Order: sequence, then structure tokens, then C-alpha cells
Amino acid sequence: MKYLIVGLGNIGPEYANTRHNIGFNIADELVKQLDGSFSNLRLAYYSEVSFKGRKLHVIKPTTYMNLSGKAVNYWMHDLNIPLENVLVIVDDLALPLGKLRLKLQGSSAGHNGLKSIEGICGGQAYPRLRFGISDNFAKGRQADYVLGPFDKDEQPELPVLIDRSVELIKSFVTIGPAQTMTAFNK
Repeated sequence: MKYLIVGLGNIGPEYANTRHNIGFNIADELVKQLDGSFSNLRLAYYSEVSFKGRKLHVIKPTTYMNLSGKAVNYWMHDLNIPLENVLVIVDDLALPLGKLRLKLQGSSAGHNGLKSIEGICGGQAYPRLRFGISDNFAKGRQADYVLGPFDKDEQPELPVLIDRSVELIKSFVTIGPAQTMTAFNK
């Protein structure tokens, strides 16, 4: 069984550790825990790791957030992985900080990375791990908020929340989405 795990974010030091890049941070931790490393390949940083007999192909698109679908589509087809085995890790303004929500399909909810994946990969029927970043910003300041770093009082919580996200991914690939949703979508 093989899976494509996609951490969404933007490349470049100015985006490192921003709310919008939480997908990159989770992908990094997953690969680190499974003793892998990333290589800069076509349209993405790529790593191949194994967990309990499953092969995980992990990518961090280098296309920038708004063109994420281009990288996902390329790797999905290159590796011959069906859409239901593609798990996209994304930040979500509609959820409180660190709240995790595994969904098997759904709308982009205005997220440009998800919009790109929908448009290029053919619809909304793919699993996604939504990581809550909350919506604590002034009206009209959404872009600054998502492209900004986590607040100082939020930062100490991040390692535990990222770890929990990695556990969710491991559960998704071993026991499947239904049991994973029961265990993690609280």
C-alpha cells in the first residue's frame, strides 16, 4: 500500500514557520520520525519513507501555495497513487489553534492551495488533514495573519500539536480513515 502525503506551504526563508506553512512543518516531522530526508526533485521536495509496511511518498510542493495542484497532480500520476490515498496537510482558519480535522472530501473553504488541487486534480474527493490556526486577526488582515509567525504564546504548543498530526497520519495509513476520524476528530 502506498500513499502520497502532501504538506502545503510556501518555499523560502521568509515563509518558514508561518501559519500557512504548518503543512511543511508536519511533513518535516513525519519524515524526521521515520528517518528520512528530502531531496529537491520535480516540483517538490520529496521523501520516501516506510511505516508498518506502507510506503509513504511525502512532498512539499515548490510551486508556492497557489499552484500546489500542479505538484500534487504530477506526483500522484508519476507514482500511480489514487486520489483516495493522497493526504493533503493544510492550515485552517476556521478551526481553533491545533484542532485537527481529517476529512475525506470537501470544499476548499477559500484556501488557495486546496483550490489549486481541486482544479488540477479533478475535484474535492481527496482526504485532507486540516490543522487549526484560529482566526485571531483584524478585519482585512487575513493574508498578514496566515503569512505571519505563530504568536509567542502559541509557539510552545506547536511541537505537541505537530506530533499529534504525525500520529494522525500514521493512523490514516495503517488503520484507515474511518477509525482515524473517530479517534482524532474530537
